[in-house]
Amino acid sequence: MDAGTIRSMEPLLRDYLRRFDDCFSRSEPRGHLGVVVRGLLSDLPRKNGEPIADAAEMPARTLQQFFSLLKWDHGRMRDTVQKLVAAEHADPHSIGLIDETGCPKKGDKSPGVQRQWCGATGKKDNCVVTVHLGWAAGDFHCLLDTELFLPECWSEDRKRCREAAIPDAMVHRTKSVIALELYDRAVANGVRFEWLTFDEGYGKSVRFLEELRARGQKFVAEVPVTFAGWIHPPEVTRERRGVPGRKPAKARPVPGSVRFRTAREHLAESPELRDQPWGTWHVKDGTKGPMVWEAKHVWFHPNGEDGTPLEPVHLVAARNLTEPDKVKFFVAAAPRQTPLGVILFVGFSRWRVERCFEDEKTELGFDHFEGRSYVGLMRHQIVAMATHLFLARTHLEWRGEKSGADRLPGA
Repeated sequence: MDAGTIRSMEPLLRDYLRRFDDCFSRSEPRGHLGVVVRGLLSDLPRKNGEPIADAAEMPARTLQQFFSLLKWDHGRMRDTVQKLVAAEHADPHSIGLIDETGCPKKGDKSPGVQRQWCGATGKKDNCVVTVHLGWAAGDFHCLLDTELFLPECWSEDRKRCREAAIPDAMVHRTKSVIALELYDRAVANGVRFEWLTFDEGYGKSVRFLEELRARGQKFVAEVPVTFAGWIHPPEVTRERRGVPGRKPAKARPVPGSVRFRTAREHLAESPELRDQPWGTWHVKDGTKGPMVWEAKHVWFHPNGEDGTPLEPVHLVAARNLTEPDKVKFFVAAAPRQTPLGVILFVGFSRWRVERCFEDEKTELGFDHFEGRSYVGLMRHQIVAMATHLFLARTHLEWRGEKSGADRLPGA
């Protein structure tokens, strides 16, 4: 983005930044926000405190302190982003997007850094991983929240955590637990999702799926081939074997019940799914042409953590026409009459959050943070998130459009 483009956006940007005035109790850090956002929007090759400060002809330490030391409420900035989306971009076809991203880092001082899977490099690498909640409706998408994934080795070393300004109350949580926290926070700020979708890293957790169902949230989750359950659920009993009248034991399938099967086994062995013909669906148009998948589905009872069947969901098997040996499985918590096309549309919408990551990393310096402070990392990502929202809103305004529903997949 060149200087002329930024200048043409200046009135819109000034009005937008005023929405965050109450995040600051003093005028100096409030002014620094504008400097940082304009730096993120610029064509600087590196977009962290020092180069942005140099370009603005101010001391580098000023913006370094803005991110890590100065008193201002980045949590309120995040809440303002969510409330703005809830108030001005609400949509009956909205999709919440849960995903994580890794930012490669050198050394061992960046908060939460360790060797772990890094999507940015496509391998196990030294990186910081953050969990995110995104929003998509029609042509509009943005990120709503972020949180650091704190590895166990960090959580157990409180001295190391304090050196990185990680709060004492913050401990290791699984990524699905973090995702649920992000979801609850967004809902508390007025955000309403028609659907949620996420990959098998989250879909494999039956507890996470049940927590979402307890909240009345519809979702489409990609699940691993080992995700297990029944098409015809067994009866459940609480009787103790051979000891009538005793205190009931925990629930379990009655003796002699059919054993659960994995999704892969159901596709290969269960007549209801195996013998069902594949339907062909044009999912969407990609950069390399139309994406066409074959799919079929059944009503399915997942195997709960206690070994008993849970309330039913849709189980969907899908394979790409060009790679029929590679099969994806999804489960969808939705009414039984929900069309398969809707489920496929939601399940294949995760590219929207990946696009948010790509745009923020390539254009807004999302992964350029070089500090050693948890607060600094969160502030950098939240300011990048707020800047991306400004661009998404401006894009819609300049096109003269409102967010709306995408076309559903066609048979």
